[in-house]
Amino acid sequence: MKNVWLKNFEDSNLVITKFMSSEALINSCMTFTDLLTECYQNNNKALSCGNGGSHCDAMHFAEELTGQFSKPRRPLGAMALGEASHVTCTANDYGFEHVFSRQVEALGKSGDVLVALSTSGNSKNVINAVKQAKKMNIKTVGLLGKSGGELKELVDVPIIVPAQTSDRIQEMHIKIIHTVIETVERAMFPENY
Repeated sequence: MKNVWLKNFEDSNLVITKFMSSEALINSCMTFTDLLTECYQNNNKALSCGNGGSHCDAMHFAEELTGQFSKPRRPLGAMALGEASHVTCTANDYGFEHVFSRQVEALGKSGDVLVALSTSGNSKNVINAVKQAKKMNIKTVGLLGKSGGELKELVDVPIIVPAQTSDRIQEMHIKIIHTVIETVERAMFPENY
């Protein structure tokens, strides 16, 4: 069993090293910080969506912004799409592929930022959310993996983790989420650092 532990840690380290060596990926991450900071400076909000583990990451992203990440500060507007009663209602009446896009249409406004999480980049309900966001002048960031899928071409800022398995991809997604929140906090609340 020890070899399984070591292999998983080695695999994670390889993905992080590969990610860090890509200037394009680091630049995309910095653009993510800039978009989110501008969003909050203009009194807008962030929306996030994903399925399964990516939904959990979308919720984690939102709660760190509305709650607190590392230092006390005012809450920043954020919401993870996919509340259970909305999902079951919308999936029943319109189809599962519309569960996020209907919420973007109802809750989003120009100047907001939508963070779309999909390890494959091909989740139809996330794709539809991004398409709806584009119609509303909402900036979009894709936290993706594998080849980036269809979302790679749809989002304003694609951040594609250079990995093929959901576990490695989601490990990097949570690192990106934590880091973007810290960088936004540092930009908006420099007195806290």
